[in-house]
Amino acid sequence: MNTSDKIYTLPQLQARLQEWRNQGQKVVFTNGCFDLLHLGHVDYLEKARQNGDKLVVGLNTDASISRIKGPSRPLQDEMSRARVMASLLFVDAVVLFDSDTPLQLIEALQPDVLVKGDDYTVEQIVGHEVVLARGGQVKTVPLVKGYSTSNIVKKIENQLKEE
Repeated sequence: MNTSDKIYTLPQLQARLQEWRNQGQKVVFTNGCFDLLHLGHVDYLEKARQNGDKLVVGLNTDASISRIKGPSRPLQDEMSRARVMASLLFVDAVVLFDSDTPLQLIEALQPDVLVKGDDYTVEQIVGHEVVLARGGQVKTVPLVKGYSTSNIVKKIENQLKEE
């Protein structure tokens, strides 16, 4: 299997989810920018996957990241980020979304479990109402402290200033 085989359009993913559900698989969903993959991301995604049988990652498009984080982001283009996400053993599907929040994507996918980091409460997680309304679960997983793409960027910038 190529990593690109795990990158789906929304209609393709909806069909795949139906296949998984027909097999009795529990689908977990999470989302993010995942601009520079680091230990915090790997740990988070691994923990998210432990809440079900299949992990779907909603990945912000370049345009949505620029709107949210500013014109200097993302550092890597969306297809690069999608391929890196798809290369992880515990990620079963990657789908891009262009909205500022994943609400429409969550409504379209109807995951069994919605996961975010413990820097959110369940009530703050976008889409929690959608998942809970159909009997699904919304969970938070502990984050590895001190790891973020923003911190890595700052560290690089500081080292460049010192040179």
